[in-house]
Amino acid sequence: MMKPRTGPSSQLLKLIVIALFGSISTVLMLLNFPLPMLPGFLKVDFSEIPALLAALLFSPLAGVAVELLKNALHLVLAGGEPVGAAANFVAGVIFILPVSLLYHKFKSVKSIVSGLATGTIIMAIALSVLNYFVFLPLYSMFMGIDFGSETLMLVVAGILPFNVIKGIFISVLFVPVFLKLKPWFDHKRLSTT
Repeated sequence: MMKPRTGPSSQLLKLIVIALFGSISTVLMLLNFPLPMLPGFLKVDFSEIPALLAALLFSPLAGVAVELLKNALHLVLAGGEPVGAAANFVAGVIFILPVSLLYHKFKSVKSIVSGLATGTIIMAIALSVLNYFVFLPLYSMFMGIDFGSETLMLVVAGILPFNVIKGIFISVLFVPVFLKLKPWFDHKRLSTT
């Protein structure tokens, strides 16, 4: 049996894969679309999938690194604004952490599905609270958009359902991708033990 790579070459490979996943995530973030009957500024993209793969392949921290790289690149390349980038980063981290933590503990498809469901619920609730108290007030302050008395309605009727739907879309797409890659993940896990 071949000994797994350790040391600098292994770390370099890990950094290259994280950078590659961050770049792919940035491209996927540009391919976004709004959902009917929800505010147009809320757009679904599938940029969390490479971050999830990095988090499962390496560690939860690798997924966070992909999220950070994706948002930094998007901010620079697409001329985004910092409040949206911060919100997207927080949403991505909140979504991928339960999946990666459960997977690294139990190493099963069931843990992936449980993590995706948990991540969706936590993301939807946390982003509702954060939008109400942090992100929407920051938009008001920096962008001159005054949500006023509509803030609560926007959170309950727009942001909450949007994040639930986004989590479901990503989950439905990610499970078949993971199942296709599962033999490779199992092989990587065996070669590093």
